[in-house]
Amino acid sequence: MQATIRQPKLVMTMEPMSERRIAINIIKGSLGNMIEWFDWYVYAAFAIYFSAAFFPAGDQTAQLLSTAGVFAIGFLMRPLGSFIMGRLADRHGRRTALTVSVMIMAFGSLVIALVPTYAQIGIWSPIILVVTRLVQGLSLGGEYGTSAAYMAEMAVQGKRGFYSSFQYVTLIAGQLFALLVQIGLQHNLTDAQITAFRWRIPFAIGAVGALVVLWLRLTMDESTQFKANRQNKRAGTFRLLMHYPKQVFIVVCLTLGGTISFYTYTTYLQQYMINTVGLPKNVVTFINFGALLIMICLQPLFGGLSDKIGRRPLLIFFGVGGTVATVPLFTVLSKVTNAWAAFTLMTLGVVIVSGYTSINAIVKAELFPSEIRALGVGLPYGLTVAIFWGNRKLCCFRAPLHRPRSRLLLVRFRYRVYFFTLLHFPFTEVFFNSR
Repeated sequence: MQATIRQPKLVMTMEPMSERRIAINIIKGSLGNMIEWFDWYVYAAFAIYFSAAFFPAGDQTAQLLSTAGVFAIGFLMRPLGSFIMGRLADRHGRRTALTVSVMIMAFGSLVIALVPTYAQIGIWSPIILVVTRLVQGLSLGGEYGTSAAYMAEMAVQGKRGFYSSFQYVTLIAGQLFALLVQIGLQHNLTDAQITAFRWRIPFAIGAVGALVVLWLRLTMDESTQFKANRQNKRAGTFRLLMHYPKQVFIVVCLTLGGTISFYTYTTYLQQYMINTVGLPKNVVTFINFGALLIMICLQPLFGGLSDKIGRRPLLIFFGVGGTVATVPLFTVLSKVTNAWAAFTLMTLGVVIVSGYTSINAIVKAELFPSEIRALGVGLPYGLTVAIFWGNRKLCCFRAPLHRPRSRLLLVRFRYRVYFFTLLHFPFTEVFFNSR
């Protein structure tokens, strides 16, 4: 049956668009990633300020809701969101799914910004917070695959790598914007002021930003490739996805290596510089900001390079660089005392990771035909992230703080899984030969 399935192929749009119009559509399609990661970083950064308002230490039921809520978001909602939104995108359109996704984001951020505290409405406060995060998980799980499919289909041939790189441009921009908000509030307000009420400000900003993105997405063009296949009754079905087991496996392996490395160099590295290296928190914040700013600039450069030399060299650069350099880089970092040296090492790490982040969307999208593309990219990604990142007890990030080397060895193992996929599976030529 495998031989009867047509080969995945990205084609030129049937209705010619100007490059300016294409670029505008690409930006509209990728901005949801910025809102998603802004919300993710804000929730993580400001939890220390608002956790007591929702989960008081004396209420065991509230504490249980906190634990169960985080568990459900990490393990259930991302894969479920990937399935629901991916199916919606493949059956009813990329624009429809992306619009629904950002509507959920806006609703969730607004609710968190306005929900009363435990002292005001009792147990209903943490219940509302957890349910809101669960609903937002649907959006977070569905955004990745749908936006990857949309950007790959909208981009012109010969520039698909360049345009698809903007998925991570906006994703990293969300982190940077959240970091700026955090720095601004911490610089101008006391901890007591933020804890009392001002922690709601970032969520209000996120809600407004999501509404702006919603308006933009209502005005973007639908993918012509989707229009050409919208009558296919098998589109977006799990049965059709099962015809592409090798492609699904590739997405899982690439996500396993790429996502873990991204979190290692952008999230865990901050903890490492504070807890192991001993750098002050404010210094680490500025190191992180500078390195991420450089990483944003690298995405379109690497994406454009892949259009000229192909995807394979960049993926091999990432695989070899990550496998060889991760442990030595962290070992050297543990011995530095200078902020500029730490910044240089973190920058080296994000350069390596950019070999994956800049082209991961187009690489995965090129594996599947249009009628199963959003689900094919999104569901394996959501499952992998839920298992190996959401369940951080199974991954390097929850290893004991006094055993950082064990974390790094696990990260390097995941690089090897990724690199094995590149070298040993000939069907990867489906996308390696496409530029």
